[in-house]
Amino acid sequence: MFAIIEAAGWPIFPLILASVIAVAIIIERAYSLRTQEVAPATLLQETIKVYQERGVPAELLKQLTESSPLGRIFATALKNSNNSREVMKESIEESGRAVTHELDRFLTSLGTIASMAPLLGLLGTVIGMIEIFGAQTGGGTNPGQLAHGISIALYNTAFGLIVAIPAMIAYRFFRSKVESLVVDMEQQAIKLVEIVHGDRK
Repeated sequence: MFAIIEAAGWPIFPLILASVIAVAIIIERAYSLRTQEVAPATLLQETIKVYQERGVPAELLKQLTESSPLGRIFATALKNSNNSREVMKESIEESGRAVTHELDRFLTSLGTIASMAPLLGLLGTVIGMIEIFGAQTGGGTNPGQLAHGISIALYNTAFGLIVAIPAMIAYRFFRSKVESLVVDMEQQAIKLVEIVHGDRK
């Protein structure tokens, strides 16, 4: 590995840094975007049960706020349970935007890495090409410098793609996951509004 890094030259160091950041984001988002962590399957039923039995106690709001992103949306809705359906829906939309922003955290950075890694690899390729042309001297070709230039060009191109492809796959996957979670939370919040206002049982 150290031999490859040495052969690839200094342009590979930004790519290594980008790969470390991408891996950290992927691990963090994979943990934080678990369905049970964001929108627990039983939370709606549990919230409805407590609401029908005891109304909106302060401890329920506190528990919901601290439990999950979906819980925060439910807590916001229940705080406005005495208001009209429109006011409840507006409060849910506002809370939903905040939750969506939270779920999107770091995804922009991951997408940037996926877009920039090939360009960083291209930069290494250009630097390698400069080395190759520098190997041409009046007295002939310097084999050592020529080989080093080729190494820089090829290794950086390859490593740029190695970083970019998994980062783009992860970015697309997490973006789709967030959209799916947001739609699910919206549907559950609407069910809660309809139950509070007596449209459902």
